[in-house]
Amino acid sequence: MDKINVIDVHTNKVVSEVEIPEKIKECFNFKNAKYVLHEYVVAYLANQRQGTHSTKTRAEVRGGGRKPWVQKHTGRARQGSIRSPLWRKGGVVFGPKPRDYYIKLPKKKKRLAKYLALAEKIKSDNLIVVEDFKLDTYKTKVVKNILNNLGLDSKKILIIDKELDNNLKLATRNLENVETFRINDINGYVLLNNEKIIITKEAWLCL
Repeated sequence: MDKINVIDVHTNKVVSEVEIPEKIKECFNFKNAKYVLHEYVVAYLANQRQGTHSTKTRAEVRGGGRKPWVQKHTGRARQGSIRSPLWRKGGVVFGPKPRDYYIKLPKKKKRLAKYLALAEKIKSDNLIVVEDFKLDTYKTKVVKNILNNLGLDSKKILIIDKELDNNLKLATRNLENVETFRINDINGYVLLNNEKIIITKEAWLCL
């Protein structure tokens, strides 16, 4: 596979073809594709975590400085503090503390994950190259009609352009199954997280 058809979004007809970049073609038979993509997705999701979760140990919970009752002759179990983890409102044993979840990946591996994800979408026939996605109006109904015309209704869809048209952004913001991205902002996770990819010819030539 060396070329991809370019489709007109309004007529759903092939109007031209574009070459598949060499860096994507090299990924078609990449042996460890699943391993690299898995490693990238794990790192990406980990890096989204703020790590601000926190619980208090028995030393940090307010109160409990006095022994609740004497050690012996009460008939009750011995206790040293009402902030023991055994007590209600007591401290937490081995609870979460603020930490950094960041996983560092080389830039080349991040770039490779992006091209591997694109190669997977092409192989599974889930990538569509369109002539353009310019709209004359910001009506959501127009975008819905275009997606229905392309047979993409009710699928999780990613629309990629070189620079996002303001009408396109306004028309898609109420569609929960549609995301829009600039070509310079895409990454492997965003590509894998959407079932169908629509990319304009102008954006495709920027890969």
